[in-house]
Formats: sequence, C-alpha cells, structure tokens
Amino acid sequence: MKRGKKKMLESIIEKYLVSEVKKLGGTAYKFVSPGHAGVPDRLCLLPNGTAFFVELKATGKTTRPLQDRQIEKIRAYGQRVYVADSREKIKEILEIEGGRESEVQAT
Repeated sequence: MKRGKKKMLESIIEKYLVSEVKKLGGTAYKFVSPGHAGVPDRLCLLPNGTAFFVELKATGKTTRPLQDRQIEKIRAYGQRVYVADSREKIKEILEIEGGRESEVQAT
C-alpha cells in the first residue's frame, strides 16, 4: 500500500500558518479584497521586514484559473506569493521568508 501525504483540510493548514507566523513574531492577516476575487488567503508580515502572500489549499488541491491570474498579477508587482497544501510546505515557506535579510530601511 502506497502512503502519500496525509490529507488535511484547508482550515487546518491555515491555522497552522497563522500559529507558525505568530511564533516568528509576525502576523498573518486574512486578506480579502472586495471586487478582486481570487486573491490569496493570507498576507504575512514578519519582523525582518518581509511581506508575502499565501494561498492555502486542502492537501492535493490546486488553485483555480482565477486564482492563478491573481497570483500572476501580484507577482508582476514583484511580490512573493506561495501556494501551500501541507504543514511541510508552510515550514518551507517560513524557512525561506524567516531567513531573509531585513528589507526595511531606517528613515
């Protein structure tokens, strides 16, 4: 019998993201933009000055075409957008983003 990823609901993965971002001293805002359907679920901000978006999916699920278009629009502005369908993917994202040098310039 083959064993794949344990299936998880999107809501469980989302709670995990929020919890892990908080552990890093950051926040993961629920991102809703009226008039712009398909935007990513969360806007994450970390104390190192990084900001990035995360679209959350149940394990094995993929983004819809409308979400793909919105993700590409956001990336065209030079912003980072990730799609996560597991705790493992959240860990990968936070290793990347949590390790970035500060992007904030002192004024």
